[in-house]
Amino acid sequence: MRKSTKIAIAVIVIAGLVGSGVYAGYYYSNASNPCPATTSSTTSEAIAGLGSARSTPGDGSLSRPPTLAAPVSNSSATGGGPAAPSGPAAAEVIPVVAAENFWGSLVAQIGGAHVNVTSIITDPNTDPHEYQSNDSDAIAIKNAQYVILNNVGYDTWATQLIAADGDTNQTVLNIGNMLGVYVTGGIVTGNPHLWYNPTYVNRTVAWMYHNLTTIAPALTGYFTEQYDNLTASLTALYDHVGQIRAEFAGTEVASTESIFVYLANATGLDLVSPPAFMEAVAEGNDPPDSSVVTFQCQLESGQVKVLVFNAQTVTPLTTSMKEIAQAHNVSVISVTETIVPPNVSFEAWMQGELNSLYVALDAAQLGE
Repeated sequence: MRKSTKIAIAVIVIAGLVGSGVYAGYYYSNASNPCPATTSSTTSEAIAGLGSARSTPGDGSLSRPPTLAAPVSNSSATGGGPAAPSGPAAAEVIPVVAAENFWGSLVAQIGGAHVNVTSIITDPNTDPHEYQSNDSDAIAIKNAQYVILNNVGYDTWATQLIAADGDTNQTVLNIGNMLGVYVTGGIVTGNPHLWYNPTYVNRTVAWMYHNLTTIAPALTGYFTEQYDNLTASLTALYDHVGQIRAEFAGTEVASTESIFVYLANATGLDLVSPPAFMEAVAEGNDPPDSSVVTFQCQLESGQVKVLVFNAQTVTPLTTSMKEIAQAHNVSVISVTETIVPPNVSFEAWMQGELNSLYVALDAAQLGE
C-alpha cells in the first residue's frame, strides 16, 4: 500500500502551472483526452509569483491609499511579543462589516478583542451570487468603521450600499480591486472565488492587518501578534495544498463550476472541465450544448478521478453531471462558497475541504 508523505512549504511558495498552451484564457495540458475536439484545461492565473502587472497590489483601501511594501511581522517588542496597549486604545473596538463570512473570519482573527465583526452572507443554503441586501445590511454598513467586500461582481449589492452611505471617513477594503481581478474578461480575470487562491488570501490578510493598524495605530502591537498567529495558521493549512500537489499533481479532475479553478491550479491538478460550462454555471447561465456533451463524455471516460460539486449553485444540470459521475465511479466531493458550518474558522472550513479532496484522490489512485 502506498504511504502518504507530508511536505512543508512556505505559505506563498506554491509554484508552477500544469499546461502547455492556452485556450479561451486557460492553460491546457497534453493529457490524453477521450472526447473529440476538446482540450483539458486549468486556469492561467499562476499561484506563485503572479508574474504580470495585475499581480501588484493596488490601493485596497478606498479612503486611505496605503504604502504597503510587504506584511510586517514584528516580534521585537518587550519580552519578544507586542507591547500591551494602554490608555483609551486598550478599550477601543472597531466596528467591522464583511460582506462574506470567509473574509469576516480572517479579519476577526487579526482584530481579536478589538473588532466587532458582522458578516452579512453566512447562510450555507444561500447562493451568494443571488443575495439581495436588506435594511439591516444597510444599517450595518453605515455604522461600520471598516468594510470588507470581495467585489469582482460577487457582492455588487455591498458596493451600492457603500456608495449610498457616502461616508468618506470609512475604510473600505475592495479585495478584487486590490488584487487586480475584475469582473470583465471572463473566468481568468473575473473569477470571483478569490478565497480559494492561497496567494490571494495571504495578500488579503496583509491588507487587513495594514488597514487595522492604520485605523488604530496604538493597537499595532496587539494586531501584529494576532496577524502572526493567523499567518502561522494559514501556513499550516497551505502545507496540505503542497502535500496534495506533491502526491497527485497532474491527476485529471472536473468541477461543475469555476469555484475550483484557483485551488486546482494551486494543487497542480489537471482540471479538464470545459471552461464554457464552468463559467456559465458560475454566472447562472445555461452552458453551451457542446460543453455539456464534452463534460458528460469526460465523466464517462474513466479518466476523470474526482468531480468537485459546488453545493451552493445546484441546478438540474449540475445534479445530472453529479449522477453521471457517480454512475461511472468518479469520486464526488462537495465544496461551498461560504463557511460551513458557519461557526468555524476559515482554516477549519478549508481544511475540511482539502481533507475531502485528498481522500478522494487517494482512493482514486488506489483504485478504491
